[in-house]
Amino acid sequence: MPVDKKSVDTHAFVTSNSWASLRRHTDARIGLGRSGISLPTEPQLEFQQAHARARDAVHIPLDLTQLESDLAAAGLQSLRLHSQAQDRATYLQRPDKGRRLDADSAAALKQFGAQQVPADACIVIADGLSSTAVQRHAARVAAAIDQRLEAEGLTRTPVCIVQQGRVAVGDEVGELLDSRVVILLVGERPGLSSPDSLGIYYTYSPRVGLTDAARNCISNVRPAGISPEDAADRLMWLVMESLKRKLSGVDLKDESGDAEALDGEGRRNFLLE
Repeated sequence: MPVDKKSVDTHAFVTSNSWASLRRHTDARIGLGRSGISLPTEPQLEFQQAHARARDAVHIPLDLTQLESDLAAAGLQSLRLHSQAQDRATYLQRPDKGRRLDADSAAALKQFGAQQVPADACIVIADGLSSTAVQRHAARVAAAIDQRLEAEGLTRTPVCIVQQGRVAVGDEVGELLDSRVVILLVGERPGLSSPDSLGIYYTYSPRVGLTDAARNCISNVRPAGISPEDAADRLMWLVMESLKRKLSGVDLKDESGDAEALDGEGRRNFLLE
């Protein structure tokens, strides 16, 4: 007897997974079930879509004009710079070139710095491995950080946007501007459930040649992770402690979550210190 395909319930062929109930707590790909020895069609298509989003996050160019407009709307001036990686292919194949400014950018920044009074802090934005994260979140995060720096009486340089930039490029920017600290926002390597994750790297006394051991990191800044406001609060704890102790990185443990250091709303209370 022929089967009426319209009446077939395809879900009847899917073997459920006992972990499926845990999926409501995480974006991780767990409890997907199976159809025979394969994934069911729906999670397989979702995987392909997630993979495409991750690839797009890496390869789609950052819209610099829009980012500059978003920063300006938040009251932030910006400078446009470029790393030694002149295109995306070079950036991906030569990580070292993404860590340094090209000659024109370095010269222009040095000249700009010579005409300015050295500032306490410099915010740097680098596209990193996810232009999606930077496009969606960097302006809001930079504005939240700038507001807190201003509230603490710390002076700031214009926001420096580095195309094809990696984390260490912030050290060169901070050194050329003679900033006491540098705060770098960068698109993190996209995962299948997080193509828009932004990272914040903080360095005291930035200079070329520092390793990751000299930096503090706040990762997974995005709507499904750490909010811009919470990330800015955690960062400000690091900034203020760093300026006191004159160090950053592995020697500066993030204790911003300690109960005695938080106010009634769970935010850092600097007035208690």
